[in-house]
Amino acid sequence: MTLQAITVIPMRLLLLAVLLAGLMPSAAWSQQDLHGHHHHPGMELAPSPASAPVPHSPSHDLGPAGSTYDLRWLDAMVLHHTGALRMGEVVFDIGAPGLGALAKGMWSDQAREIKAMGQWRRAWYPEAPVHPVVLRAGGNPDAIEDLIPMGQEQNQAHRMMATKPTRTNRQIWFLEGMLEHHGGALQMAHDALQNSTNPTIRRLAREIILAQRHEILILRRMLQHDGLNKPEYFRFDSLFSL
Repeated sequence: MTLQAITVIPMRLLLLAVLLAGLMPSAAWSQQDLHGHHHHPGMELAPSPASAPVPHSPSHDLGPAGSTYDLRWLDAMVLHHTGALRMGEVVFDIGAPGLGALAKGMWSDQAREIKAMGQWRRAWYPEAPVHPVVLRAGGNPDAIEDLIPMGQEQNQAHRMMATKPTRTNRQIWFLEGMLEHHGGALQMAHDALQNSTNPTIRRLAREIILAQRHEILILRRMLQHDGLNKPEYFRFDSLFSL
């Protein structure tokens, strides 16, 4: 989807339409590049300062591998993407050159992935509860019955929207917040590559790494244009590789 495909339909209504749209076979999604419009010629990765490995955030701990891992990962990633949608809507029409277009491109990509993940969840885990789930402490990672509803605190942690912007700080709030948000997605994508054997999940995890490392570079350049170049902007670079 190109940016020209963004219509005048209110974005919250578009999200509803995306999430409730008819099912697309998961096999078809597994063959698609979910972030195709990000791979532009001339936008190769630039060298960046060396970074130490980033420790796995407790808020993104999805538990051990097992037959329910993909279900737990899908629920966490849908919530994470939903947080990104809400963040992007803050700056759609802010007027800063390129910022609204970047946010709308992210919104479009992640809404499409939310739709795909919802389809896979229904197809692969028809017996699962409709609410997001986590593995209970000490639970069997292969047992659906050992999954419990995700608590509100963990739900909010996955969305990563602990702070709210003001009209005066919303540009920097978005740029710095989305850097951190993308870092969380990189962590979960690498977790999937380590613990999932599902080729569709693994493909999406790789697509997320490729797209979000590219966007981190764009976010960082925008911050540098505003005179900001903090060391923490580089803390996720160790997760750029596949």
